[in-house]
Amino acid sequence: MKNTNQKYGIEGQRAPELNVSRWVDKNGNETSPINLADFEGKFKVIYNFQAWCPGCHSVGLPSLQKMVNELEGNDNVIFLAVQTVFEGAHANTFERMVEIQKEYDLKIPFGHDEGDTSSQNINHIMKNYRTGGTPWFILIDKNNRVIFNDFHLNTEKAIEYLKTLR
Repeated sequence: MKNTNQKYGIEGQRAPELNVSRWVDKNGNETSPINLADFEGKFKVIYNFQAWCPGCHSVGLPSLQKMVNELEGNDNVIFLAVQTVFEGAHANTFERMVEIQKEYDLKIPFGHDEGDTSSQNINHIMKNYRTGGTPWFILIDKNNRVIFNDFHLNTEKAIEYLKTLR
């Protein structure tokens, strides 16, 4: 019997590895896969989106852009954006993801996660972090514990908190 009471997110749990194989660096150039282990001891903010998601463009990406700009120079906070494709693969392409990085002038790594046979073709982040769609923010502390995993992020409070991480 299916558990209908299972909530989204995994707050308080250890962050699973990302398992996203396609990435571009902060300049839009393809790069090797990024892992959480690459940022040991750092606070991580992961923004999940889809190219065709209206809320991602009206709220999520501007929120991410504001956080990235406000935290510029704080090496204790790492920002990553991942296109978590769970529908519309024809529109939510790797190429479109790169265009979005440039469109919003986000000088952070972007990943493209459409899953594979090991994840039953569900994107890895959605499956492992139990996300509920896009836009979606995941905040992971420097001990690799998920402290926030949800649609609704108060951008101003997040910035205020992130600025304390020095």
